[in-house]
Amino acid sequence: MSKRVLFLLSFLIFLSVSAQKEHISSFNVITIDYKINDKWYSYVEGQLRGIEDFSYPDYYELKGGVGYKITPNNKFLVGIGRYGNYTNRSFVKEEFRIWLQDIQDLHSGRFKFENRVRAEKSWFYEPKKDATSDRIRLRYRLNISAPLNSKTVEPGTISANVYDEVFFIPADEVWFARNRVFSGLSYQIDDVFALSGGYLWQREFSSKGNRNLHFLYLALSVDIDPSTWKKNDLQTAD
Repeated sequence: MSKRVLFLLSFLIFLSVSAQKEHISSFNVITIDYKINDKWYSYVEGQLRGIEDFSYPDYYELKGGVGYKITPNNKFLVGIGRYGNYTNRSFVKEEFRIWLQDIQDLHSGRFKFENRVRAEKSWFYEPKKDATSDRIRLRYRLNISAPLNSKTVEPGTISANVYDEVFFIPADEVWFARNRVFSGLSYQIDDVFALSGGYLWQREFSSKGNRNLHFLYLALSVDIDPSTWKKNDLQTAD
């Protein structure tokens, strides 16, 4: 297991060094999942990204949704969110987004293959130009994960995960709008909290020219299941 972890860390360092010609950006996430019952669940998420300056956020996301587990390996979600962009520390664009999402999980040994399909509708407002616009976007992500030091994910487990996500804007001149690739590790602290980190590469396609972004990714996941509180004496988060 230690050899595999060393290999993954070396790979992440190599990718980070190769990205130095452009620069490293920050991608910080906190996600809270709440199990309502065996079928229904909800989630909220906040993101801060420092795209132009690693240490100063110039993009944020606040979003949430309600989902339904059709089967143990298939779940559907309706989401809503607000997004903001800053340039030179000045607010330049606001986005309001709704989306529909379906996730299908497949398992093979320790490996989990998560297939996520998402359809989005967005409305934009640019205050400096007093301009509005809208967009429909389609996304597909294949996420592959596997625990490294245990057969299943449990407290103390280190897992490796990679994914590739593609973005399509059907009505745009360049319909293949973005490709996002991630490689990293996660650590399950206990039944509630998990940390993950890694390298995320993003390629943006445009008729005006393409752009590469290199993110150092860090995320905290909080999984709240009230049905386990009595069993595990867990307390609600303040």
